[in-house]
Amino acid sequence: MVEWHVSAGDEVVVDQEVVTVETAKAAVSVPCPYAGTVAQVHAEAGQVLPVGEPLITIGAEVAAGDGAGADINTAAGARSRADGEAGPQGAGGEQYREEERAGAELPEDEPERPLIGYGAGEGPARRARTGGRRRRAAATRPDTPSVRDTTSRPNTPAARPDHPAAVRVISPLVRRLAADRGVDIAEVPPGPTGVIRKADLTAYLERTDGVSGRQDDLTDGVSGRGGQQTAGVPGREERRIPIQGVQRLMVERLSTSRREIPDATTWVDVDSTRLMKAKDALKAARPDAGIGVLPLLARITVAGLRAYPALNSSVDTEAGEIVHHGAVNLGFAAQSPRGLVVPVVHGADALTTAELAAALRQLTVRARDGKLSPAQLTGGTFTLNNYGVFGVDGSTPIINHPEAAMLGVGRIVDKPWAHHGKVKLRKVTQLSFTFDHRVCDGGTAGGFLRFVADCVEQPAALLADL
Repeated sequence: MVEWHVSAGDEVVVDQEVVTVETAKAAVSVPCPYAGTVAQVHAEAGQVLPVGEPLITIGAEVAAGDGAGADINTAAGARSRADGEAGPQGAGGEQYREEERAGAELPEDEPERPLIGYGAGEGPARRARTGGRRRRAAATRPDTPSVRDTTSRPNTPAARPDHPAAVRVISPLVRRLAADRGVDIAEVPPGPTGVIRKADLTAYLERTDGVSGRQDDLTDGVSGRGGQQTAGVPGREERRIPIQGVQRLMVERLSTSRREIPDATTWVDVDSTRLMKAKDALKAARPDAGIGVLPLLARITVAGLRAYPALNSSVDTEAGEIVHHGAVNLGFAAQSPRGLVVPVVHGADALTTAELAAALRQLTVRARDGKLSPAQLTGGTFTLNNYGVFGVDGSTPIINHPEAAMLGVGRIVDKPWAHHGKVKLRKVTQLSFTFDHRVCDGGTAGGFLRFVADCVEQPAALLADL
């Protein structure tokens, strides 16, 4: 669970996005198929839930109209939103809601079918029959927990108005935050639904403290008044950070890379003075194109892979084959709010330098905003890693499995360099190249790296192959 957009006591409408969850590939927002009052959220931000577990409880009549409770699995809906298909707000919204209602109850003689994503050829969705046995809708591609409606469960604390915990506070998070701030929950005025929400607690604290904007204190219960640590010596507590989402995907890829790939690394220092001058000239001639150092390095890398196609490949261990990929899908390392990610420019070899620059810029912005889709994070055949932005000169990159190689570029700095028989200050950088020794030998790897280095030192050499 990355972030809740609602809390207990909030009113929600059909298809309202209630929570952002993170899968192994991307962060997606989950819509709610019901309208009503949020009775309970079953996890806190940062918590990991197994697929199929309850996610949120809505106390309202189900859309099917018979008032029966239903466990709705929204996994397929979350996946369709992640893949960029029509979500509940789009053209497929009406079908989405019809399938939600159909999935709430199924008669005894009807086989289970997925909530979302089954073909139109199966016939229109049918409403549940009275007396039909409640069955859990199965998702074909589960990624998220479920949304639960409990209107037919009047004896649960969240649904009984006579239950004091349900009337005053439902969310354990609100109780904990109130305890951390030393607040008697009975003194906090509830919202219009009679339930004390986090927003109500925040408003109460702002009034009693006489300070605006104290909501920052209501985070995870680690800090108390004035931001002091509530336990232990400040800065010395042990912290355990779960490996999940995109970070888990990267951990798995890098671990597999080290475990399976017999890699080797070679490097060379290059004079990039002319490359920087070419960048400045392009900026002056085409300021709208936004061609910087990274797009030029990407253009050189693509040219190198066309000259040495063995490096644009992967190893299929099950088939016992080396697969040479037709297109160059160029990945590049980028930082995002969720850590290191590798967006992919698909078909980079078919793009002009200006088009490459635009694609790199768009993906970088989406990475920083945490909005990369799964398709934009997968399918790479080669990775370019510009770690020079971190102010370091060299590195031994770990190959992004299942690719066969990665090119790393260090920072570009002024260094003494022998130029035309004299020592001068030149713009120098280090190129490091890690490759899978199963796909080629050192001669091919060295040839590729020397090709890239020559193009960095003499960018005009690229004109020969245009």
